[in-house]
Amino acid sequence: MRGEKNLFVQSSEDDLHAAAFLAKSLADENRLRILLAVSGEKKAVSRIVEELGISQPLVSHHLKELKRALLVTVERKGPFVYYQVADKSVLEIIAGLKDLAARLLEQRTRF
Repeated sequence: MRGEKNLFVQSSEDDLHAAAFLAKSLADENRLRILLAVSGEKKAVSRIVEELGISQPLVSHHLKELKRALLVTVERKGPFVYYQVADKSVLEIIAGLKDLAARLLEQRTRF
């Protein structure tokens, strides 16, 4: 019994660590914008740069971090590299964060 409890606690800590890593990966406005930009179709870095008006090195840096967090998939076709959201449920998380932020800011102005 005791070993099972320790495994549960360890699993819970691992889950929290993974959740914190994911939260850190989403904790940048440009990363959120990039995820939304590649939510529908695969896009090359140049197209993301054009659509968002962010420099190419900055987009590439954020895509590297999003890839590391397994939030985007990468497909190479010749000289081009295409990115797309890996799991659409991240879009629901972003929408939830936007809603929560709006509610919290609304409450804050009431004080």
